[in-house]
Amino acid sequence: MADRCPGIWRNWAGNQRVRPAAVHRPRDAGEVAALVRAAREDGRRVKAIGSGHSFTGAALAPDVQLDLRHLTGLRAVDPATGLVTVAAGTTLHQLNRLLAGAGLALSNLGDIDRQTVAGALSTGTHGTGAKLGGLATQVRGLELVTGDGELVRCGPGERAELFSAARVGIGALGVLTAVTLQAEPRFVLHAQERPMPMPRVLAELDELVATNEHFEFFWWPHTDTALTKRNNRLPAGAEAQPLPPVRAFVEDELFGNGLFGLLCRVGRARPELVPRISRYAARTMGDREYSDSSHSVFVSPRRVRFVEMEYAVPRAAVRDALDGIRQVIDRLDLRISFPVEVRFTAADDIPLSTASGRETAYLAVHVYRGEPHETYFDAVEAVMQALDGRPHWGKLHRQTAETLRPRYPRFDDVLTVRRAVDPAGTFANAYTDRVLGPVERHG
Repeated sequence: MADRCPGIWRNWAGNQRVRPAAVHRPRDAGEVAALVRAAREDGRRVKAIGSGHSFTGAALAPDVQLDLRHLTGLRAVDPATGLVTVAAGTTLHQLNRLLAGAGLALSNLGDIDRQTVAGALSTGTHGTGAKLGGLATQVRGLELVTGDGELVRCGPGERAELFSAARVGIGALGVLTAVTLQAEPRFVLHAQERPMPMPRVLAELDELVATNEHFEFFWWPHTDTALTKRNNRLPAGAEAQPLPPVRAFVEDELFGNGLFGLLCRVGRARPELVPRISRYAARTMGDREYSDSSHSVFVSPRRVRFVEMEYAVPRAAVRDALDGIRQVIDRLDLRISFPVEVRFTAADDIPLSTASGRETAYLAVHVYRGEPHETYFDAVEAVMQALDGRPHWGKLHRQTAETLRPRYPRFDDVLTVRRAVDPAGTFANAYTDRVLGPVERHG
């Protein structure tokens, strides 16, 4: 199915847009392969889109856009091993429900579940947990279409170099059509959300990270308060004790989204009120304890739209990074209405993972949609660069292949794989040209 006169495509935040020359909605992997072959023969570039949750131009397709909305659902489930194969256009929201129905769950997730599996993997989506990796570390096999239109499968024992690189491939190594993930028996998480003085969080940070399976916190600029989140699994068979539906609706929808969105709009119109608004938000949002299915605890509803930059720094540098952000806000006299989010993951062995080869802390800064962000983000980015930071591939940054190569020891290994599977640059666009360098096209 193709659109002859497609309209303008926009991402979730509205900061990226493109009018593709053609939009196709393939119904299976064979159609994806045929469309890629046709595009290559015509000398056109192809990009697959998910649900548009990347803030960068990673999915922008000026030529041919592949909308994978029909490539959804579970292909295979092995209850004995926990291996599940899912079509790449499936959203994490759909996948979590399908896995729960099969008595399974993923070990770690990010806090948004509207991304497709392919999009989340390609940009390096992660959650938090000092002994756990991001979503890509749970991948056991990939099915993808390469630049010549060949449908291939890869895993640790089959086309291992492609598998290694394509787990976080920024869409530059092929169109993912299916993913095999390692799941585990479904489990219940005990959630504690508590405000804490920021000096205490920093003083106890190492213990908080070490003694909780999943720990993160949100620091509200213009305050000395952080909202801490500690999620730990309960023993197998434990009964969940979720929040009462009315309380969950009031806290998550009315306050966490409705009231917060209103406060952001007020702050945009009256910036001088932002410090007062932040102090109010820090006092009133988040103080509860409950238990629920893992994916219900990991994921939070996010209806207030924003733009975001996130950097991964060596875990030991997290305090310096936070101090640098605070200094940026004070020095530039900024009014920042969104909290700074801080998370942690273990090191992994994925070449373009932001946690590749090192224990990692993630610091994310946000600005309400429609507010200027460049001054804030540029100054924070300078802080992160000085700490050997690596930008999240799906969030705003100004890095290039030249500046990124020294930060990734296996950067050139990925480029070697890229030349092998996409020598014509069929999957390139302006973003991949910037962060990986252009591919010489041979027609």
